[in-house]
Amino acid sequence: MKSVLLIGATVGALASGSAMAADLARPAPAAAPVAQPAPVFSWTGFYIGGNAGYSWGSGSGALGGVNGDGWLAGGQIGYNYQFQNNVLVGLEADIQGGDVSGGALGLDSKLDYLGTVRARVGYAFDRVLPYVTGGLAYGRNTITDYGFESANTHVGWTAGAGIEYALTNNWTARAEYLYTDLGSKTYDNIGTDVGVTSSTARLGINYKF
Repeated sequence: MKSVLLIGATVGALASGSAMAADLARPAPAAAPVAQPAPVFSWTGFYIGGNAGYSWGSGSGALGGVNGDGWLAGGQIGYNYQFQNNVLVGLEADIQGGDVSGGALGLDSKLDYLGTVRARVGYAFDRVLPYVTGGLAYGRNTITDYGFESANTHVGWTAGAGIEYALTNNWTARAEYLYTDLGSKTYDNIGTDVGVTSSTARLGINYKF
């Protein structure tokens, strides 16, 4: 009887040991991968790009009855800095040329080119950036009075607003409106001061470094 019990205990011990060895040999289940949050886009950096749009405006003084309009296109370069609270400040310079012109009663006016140097302030909602902008504006305007031509470079101010969207980590697109007051200058061929103002709606694309 004792022999039978001893044999049973031995068999049980061997079986238990084999089960433990099998459990030890079995690989542990793999841990579930931890999801990584998507990186937040940053607007900080230099950029360069191009723009195109439509401009319309009016003159004052001798150009009081002349309302010029037309298409323009050009380029811009700038730098943005985004703070940790998502407020953005930046500086941008641009220049455009095109065919913004108008005439009445033998008097014609044409804006040969238009440029600005502006500050930008915005708030970044990840890849969406609404902003306001304003600063210095300059442009060269030519007046023709019955074949006699005179040109002046005007310096004034501009202000506006826009919204920009990051298409990728490097490419962004924007829509923007600017109001520009170029002040007044005296034109020799008409012998009087002329003021030039304009509104511009334009689209642009930038490459961010």
